[in-house]
Amino acid sequence: MSESTEPLRDVEVAVIGAGQAGVAASEHLGRYGIDYVVLERDRIAERWRTERWDSLVANGPAWHDRFPGLEFDDVGPDGFAAKEQVAQYFEKYAAMIDAPIRTGVNVTSVQRLDGSPGFRVETSDGSFTARYVVVATGPFQTPVFPPIVPQSDGITQIHSSSYYNPQQLAPGNVLVVGAGSSGVQIAEELNTAGREVYLSVGPHDRPPRSYRGRDFVWWLGVLGLWDAETPPQGAEHVTIAVSGANGGHTVDFRRLAEAGITLVGRTEAYQDGSLTFADDLATNIALGDANYLALLDAADAYIERNGLDLPEEPEARVIGPDPACVTSPLHELDLAAAGITTIIWATGFTQDYDWLKVDAFDESGRPIQRRGVSAEPGVYFLGLPWLSRRGSSFIWGVWHDAKYVADHIQTQRGYLAYED
Repeated sequence: MSESTEPLRDVEVAVIGAGQAGVAASEHLGRYGIDYVVLERDRIAERWRTERWDSLVANGPAWHDRFPGLEFDDVGPDGFAAKEQVAQYFEKYAAMIDAPIRTGVNVTSVQRLDGSPGFRVETSDGSFTARYVVVATGPFQTPVFPPIVPQSDGITQIHSSSYYNPQQLAPGNVLVVGAGSSGVQIAEELNTAGREVYLSVGPHDRPPRSYRGRDFVWWLGVLGLWDAETPPQGAEHVTIAVSGANGGHTVDFRRLAEAGITLVGRTEAYQDGSLTFADDLATNIALGDANYLALLDAADAYIERNGLDLPEEPEARVIGPDPACVTSPLHELDLAAAGITTIIWATGFTQDYDWLKVDAFDESGRPIQRRGVSAEPGVYFLGLPWLSRRGSSFIWGVWHDAKYVADHIQTQRGYLAYED
């Protein structure tokens, strides 16, 4: 990795963001010999360092959740890298490919030049022009706080991106809202630490951590599910409940209830100190089970079709009885009476492109793009969910998307280099 304190200069490509998407873009742009710079307002892979809880590990095993050109040197192939190990991995990768990354530079504005090709990039360290701009800021930009519980009511509310460990929370019980990987893992950690925890469960997918000797990421690969170009209808925003914590295990909401976590439905409304929950807990659990069993069915069919010698695992299909909190769910909860002093919103993120002043967005502010090539010629996006397929926001997936974007830029350079 090359660091420079020299003034920013005009380049062919400006890459905004030095997380996994920015580092992936660096590799492919560098292979073409393109003059580019990567701008990062903090450090490389900063969100892995400071916007994740202390005990977080990658949700996929190290053999899978990496770039093709470098293995983790301190994590076994089937292990799950801790967040600092992931951040160090990207630092090492950037150094290996000598990526021209400028850290501590905040991009404040990008807009098209008048009368000439390219864009003016305004930063905290000056301005310059770039013929192309690759937006690699990823999907985790602005935490979503549903406007349900007023801040004025005195209960502590934090987003999962600001949660680090149980010790940071004031004494008392905790409500975790969100049944994706973050919400489930945080709820489980708090429960293990002795907190009384309520977990608000919405619609979710619940894949097995492993089945018949293969991790679920392997199954998604051989079944072609990583390559799905669009989410199933009605499932555009369904979260995935999976965990690599403690060596990795299948998320089972019934086991969480057996451990003492009280499951409730989706958090809907708040009035006079009480929260109300939707009457959808049993349905959400059942749909998660159906998703789980469907993957087992597909895996079994694949094994039989291909004559694989993988051990049978009938116990994986055993689903226990619903706990009392599912059969007789709470629909209302007085927070004070329940001793809840903290709400953790594991409710995802929205994207913030106020600084990107180009015609590349629909009326709701979402990028208009196809495989990362935006509606604004010369502007590209990387690292977004479903950018080209299901795997686009994952470490290995963004590497392949970055190759496509770099190839597209190289093709455009060829057109511009043509002389009559």
